[in-house]
Amino acid sequence: MVELNPIEQAVLRALGDLGATAEDKPKTADDVTRKANRPKGQVNNALVGLVQKGVVGRRVREKASGYYVKARQ
Repeated sequence: MVELNPIEQAVLRALGDLGATAEDKPKTADDVTRKANRPKGQVNNALVGLVQKGVVGRRVREKASGYYVKARQ
């Protein structure tokens, strides 16, 4: 299991609450920021960390990237 700091845990929880649980249901960093009630910089840093750890996937779109929780292996 990957070690997550408290902000990463809050961001992961927010993604789950928003329903971003599959690659075809991504949510933007702004959506996560509002749901997690955290500063935008903290959420962006947490999302980058979660993508690097392989817990969250990033989908590049035209205007804003979308993030989703990857299925656990």
